[in-house]
Amino acid sequence: MKRLLKRLVNDSSQLAPQSSNQPSENASESSPLLPFDGYQANRNAIPGVDNLSDDELQELNQMLDWKAFAVDSHGRRFGNWAGPGKRNKPQIIPNRRILVMDDYFQLADKHVLEAGCFEGFHTIGLCQRAKRVTAFDSRIANVVKTTVRCGLFDCHPTVFRLNIEDCPDYTPCQADVMHHIGVLYHLKDPVTHLLSLGQYIRKGVMLDTHYATAQAAEETYTVKGQAYRFKRHQEKGYADVFSGMYPFARWLLLEDITSLLKQTGFGRIDVIETRQEKNGPRVLLIAQRD
Repeated sequence: MKRLLKRLVNDSSQLAPQSSNQPSENASESSPLLPFDGYQANRNAIPGVDNLSDDELQELNQMLDWKAFAVDSHGRRFGNWAGPGKRNKPQIIPNRRILVMDDYFQLADKHVLEAGCFEGFHTIGLCQRAKRVTAFDSRIANVVKTTVRCGLFDCHPTVFRLNIEDCPDYTPCQADVMHHIGVLYHLKDPVTHLLSLGQYIRKGVMLDTHYATAQAAEETYTVKGQAYRFKRHQEKGYADVFSGMYPFARWLLLEDITSLLKQTGFGRIDVIETRQEKNGPRVLLIAQRD
């Protein structure tokens, strides 16, 4: 594993691991120091990390441009943060939404497709519960980081690079259920995407996304002769890991999101929660075939 990681960095010879109890090894003016160890909450048994020395784990933390972190059984940080206020706390595995998904779909005998795997935290939680997990992301860096993190957790999903909006063939995405968190509101054509889900998802979808209010949806676009209102949301493109792939995304009305899911075959919609976040309203829902 260490040899694989070293091939993924441009110049690992310049890395100089610090000893235990030292701050972040990736400090800068825009990213203040982050403790390496001493974390008490959200510890995880990580087979490929727990047995590393402090220096080896510090080296691992420098090998890839991690934007979030988990904590091992010794309270040490595996990964990094994205900066002040952004992924600056240990990730919880499994995320609470995976527990909701498991309750609805009984994942133990299911194949789960994860859209937008980021750095593999949800992927790991899914692997701990589902029979099989397939995950994709539009950024190859996230594919690499997910593969490495999952391997060190002794989880073995299928992970590949895919921009779902440019996918001409859904064969690699065939699955029982879809884990769909934080992706829809980054798409330039969310209507076409939602209408396609029935082609490759057999049982249902857990969707967590921002949506537009009626007051904010000031523009329309047309798909298959039907006009849909949306809010234009500016994006930063490929260079920003927390952004969509295009200059802007279209945020749909919640009523249109649920209507489109029903059109594609998921007739039962359960809205688990709506909540207000800093970027706007957001919904968590479960869509299932009747």
